[in-house]
Amino acid sequence: MSALASLVEATRGVLPPSLESAALHEPCFAGNEWRYLKDCLDSGWVSSAGAYVDRFEAALCETTGCGHAVATCNGTAALHLGYLLAGVEPGCEVIAPALTFVATINALAYCGALPHFADCSAETLALDPGRLAAHLEQVAERRPEGLFNKRSGRRIAAVVCTHVFGHPAALDDLVALCRHWELPLIEDAAEGLGSFYRGRHVGCFGTLAALSFNGNKILTTGGGGALVTGDPALADKARHLSTTSKLSHAWRYDHDAVAYNYRMPNLNAALGCAQLEQLERFLAAKRSLAERYQEAVAPLESVRFLAEPPDSRSNYWLCTILLEPGCPFGRDALLAALHEA
Repeated sequence: MSALASLVEATRGVLPPSLESAALHEPCFAGNEWRYLKDCLDSGWVSSAGAYVDRFEAALCETTGCGHAVATCNGTAALHLGYLLAGVEPGCEVIAPALTFVATINALAYCGALPHFADCSAETLALDPGRLAAHLEQVAERRPEGLFNKRSGRRIAAVVCTHVFGHPAALDDLVALCRHWELPLIEDAAEGLGSFYRGRHVGCFGTLAALSFNGNKILTTGGGGALVTGDPALADKARHLSTTSKLSHAWRYDHDAVAYNYRMPNLNAALGCAQLEQLERFLAAKRSLAERYQEAVAPLESVRFLAEPPDSRSNYWLCTILLEPGCPFGRDALLAALHEA
């Protein structure tokens, strides 16, 4: 049997024999989803005002340990708000990982900013703090109006790190690096709910962080996301910007800024409340699956299962293998074979 066929068979063996096909991730609705959604329908509170929105935000704060949460219509909206609140402006640059989902960069484009791509670590798949530190020493220049890229002439406004597949980045080093250069750190924790770095939930290290609850995430609200922060003033601004910057009044529609209709509807938040009640069970299932994959590929040469980084507890949102140098087959051949299987 070829090395490629051996890997396909090893991964096939992880799954129950009765399973005819394996989806990348399927949502599980086994709790109070029906009851909470029916409550929304019976009460008529289905849009972005409703008790479940507040309840979901409070539950997110309790789960993550972050002081404030603003529920949004999706994770990209949360990232967009985070960039704006961190001071990202048209024409500036944001240090971004070369390996990430497109939303990390799309939200920058909404601000009129440009990504300044940086190397990622083979151990975490996230930004490599050592390489980034060396790179900034080469290209960064402090000026009275901020930090600038000497080569492009553009202001460097922030750093964004992605916790790829739920594996935490080296956050202590990134926080220290951002503090040294006086740059806000934004965590793209879209894939990171339930992941911890040195005992703290991801998303609680940076100035702001974005979560996602898309249909394929650890838990889902259908479509949805959240911006989390420890800064109450930033949370208030995020909530204001996400509700079209409407000033509070019984009937007047006065808006003090150009803003966005980014709030999560009550229906989605109700789904999220029910899902969040089951988070520990979801995480345990993910960890069990990861252990089975790790055991299955361990005997194979030139293939490495990506385990959680040191000092971290990953949610193992998606299981990952790395093909080492000398591997007798390529990535695309493997993907084609696994798809066919």
